[in-house]
Amino acid sequence: MSGNPYPLGLRLAGRRVVVVGGGAVATRRVPALLDAGADVLLVAPELTPALRAHVDAGRLHWAPRRFAPDDLDGAWLVQAAIDDPLAAASVSAAAAERRIFCVRADDRAAATAWTPAVTRHGPVTVAVLGGGDPRRAMAVRDAVRALLEVREGTLSAPTALEGTTSGTRPGRVALVGAGPGDPELITVRGWRLLTEADVVVADRLVPGLLLDELRADVELVDASKIPYGPSRAQEEINRILVDRALAGRSVVRLKGGDPYVFGRGGEELLACASAGVPVTVVPGVTSSIAAPAAAGIPVTHRGVAHEFTVVSGHVAPDSPASLVRWDALAGLRGTLVVLMGLKNLAAITATLVAHGRPARTPAAVVQEATTGAQRVLRSTLGAVAADVVAAGLRPPAVVVLGDVVDALGGAGAAGLPGSPLAPGGQADPVE
Repeated sequence: MSGNPYPLGLRLAGRRVVVVGGGAVATRRVPALLDAGADVLLVAPELTPALRAHVDAGRLHWAPRRFAPDDLDGAWLVQAAIDDPLAAASVSAAAAERRIFCVRADDRAAATAWTPAVTRHGPVTVAVLGGGDPRRAMAVRDAVRALLEVREGTLSAPTALEGTTSGTRPGRVALVGAGPGDPELITVRGWRLLTEADVVVADRLVPGLLLDELRADVELVDASKIPYGPSRAQEEINRILVDRALAGRSVVRLKGGDPYVFGRGGEELLACASAGVPVTVVPGVTSSIAAPAAAGIPVTHRGVAHEFTVVSGHVAPDSPASLVRWDALAGLRGTLVVLMGLKNLAAITATLVAHGRPARTPAAVVQEATTGAQRVLRSTLGAVAADVVAAGLRPPAVVVLGDVVDALGGAGAAGLPGSPLAPGGQADPVE
């Protein structure tokens, strides 16, 4: 017996949701469940690097094995994010026995619940069901989102909603900066290219909710580079970009922050150019500026700092591979922003102090800036490395050094998400 679907908005905060499968579909669906506050249990023998990052950060529970019916005990919802019909059917059967709604990626007709096409605009969430036709749902969803994008008092016209096929246009690559973490901080042009993409090659630090809004037929390639863990060689990423574009597909290389700020965007552009593939570069909001701003720290401030320097800290100061003149940086009076420097923070701060930067220089560390998991630690140059360890901060994190750390007294962070920490990791809430 069939009928029209009955729409609901599920309030999943604190409630168990089981996701079966650890591949591309789960990578796209899990961020929205986490954003809803769900208690997610992920059941899969293997995970993509992006899902593994959620596990390592303690955002969800992982059962590294195949599905068992009692995994659904206490669950409110299950998503079978697998393409094996027999395995998915066993998940459906176990869910039916327990009267739990089940979403199936392999067979919409066999599912008891459908995942709608979703767009989010501030507090407004729009979910569209297309009567079993995902492309229709995506087209309507994109039209609604375009209408919600108000620019200079007028409503933006919808862009190409149906998405032309690879046979009607040449392939192309767009290097798109996704911003520092908040999905609303991607540029309008970046979002438009994302909605038109046939292939999305995404890094670990891109906002997960952006992946949840991709068309159902988009090929998602997880190119996550987890620090000190498994990574896909840059040469392989370059090959994927070129091969997909030469096959006539529209490819978006989605990167956290900005493609050209320690994002290897230049290498990818050169690889595409040498293969004759046209490339569009869409700048993104870089975390080197956005992370301090989210913590109430301006990288420049009148009468305090007339310069700011952004440096990578992924190579230790005493390494022969380092290209950074830390001795010269120690002599600057302005703001120093260190990206990817948490592992080497003790060596970096000791080197700066040894070359004359005062140990009392104000310092701050911003973890997962602009997201609901944001944490801010305030300290000094001489103590910040130890304070980071004591507070348990982890990458991704941005280190800010200079008098601008205290310039606004924390007033600039009012109303921002996160958990600010004072020196030593003690709570210092911003009202």
